[in-house]
Amino acid sequence: MLDSARRKVLDGLNSRYIYGRVPLLHTIAFLIEMAITMRLAAKFNSYYAEKPVLTTMVTNAVLGGIADTVAQSITAIRTRMSARRHARNSSDDLISIEIYDLDKEKPPAVGELGSYNRQNLAPPFDFERLTRFMAYGFFMAPIQFQWFGFLARSFPVTKTHATLPALKRVAMDQLIFAPVGLACFFMFMTVAEGGGRRAIVRKFQDVYTPTLKANFLLWPAVQILNFRVMPIQFQIPFVSTVGIAWTAYLSLTNSAEEE
Repeated sequence: MLDSARRKVLDGLNSRYIYGRVPLLHTIAFLIEMAITMRLAAKFNSYYAEKPVLTTMVTNAVLGGIADTVAQSITAIRTRMSARRHARNSSDDLISIEIYDLDKEKPPAVGELGSYNRQNLAPPFDFERLTRFMAYGFFMAPIQFQWFGFLARSFPVTKTHATLPALKRVAMDQLIFAPVGLACFFMFMTVAEGGGRRAIVRKFQDVYTPTLKANFLLWPAVQILNFRVMPIQFQIPFVSTVGIAWTAYLSLTNSAEEE
């Protein structure tokens, strides 16, 4: 009974939009995640001083959740707008009739919260997918923590020698960690989605190389700034913050390949 009530609530939220375009449930999830992020940002130094690894893991998980929520919202808004355009284009067709909720005589006006029937709804918010991205960020953080510590010890940045050690860190990071980390991401996501060896091979054939190329376009510049300017305790949060856009791209790429 509780599961039925929960499903009804989620269905109701998934069918409602802000200004007819932005899905309400996606917005609620994003605002909750941002509130948690603000709390972490306000207390980050004290949390990091007490438990650096755990703080990094939680921060990574929350930022990964924000990235996937953004990706899901982009997909939902695109689908919604495409459905609205299709409805407008087919409005003159006597056979194609757009059906609205039975308790409404006309569709909700732009600028109010409203709901269309399911044929015009965007994909519902996927909490399992959100959990997978948060779990990946959580479990990947200790590896990043150790890797960044290794780079800091191997190539120390000083006032007199800053640029060259930073470039060496970037080269090591992009040539070694980036390809391995990207492979770990696709394997983790595929296994978490229930895929086996064949699904992993297919995903690598379809999306790994294009995504790695996109990585080389973005991350060298980001990592130069990161290693050159950021204190070590802020390096992973900085990467994760910039990585919101990157992880959203990975989320869209992963879900598009799955579809």
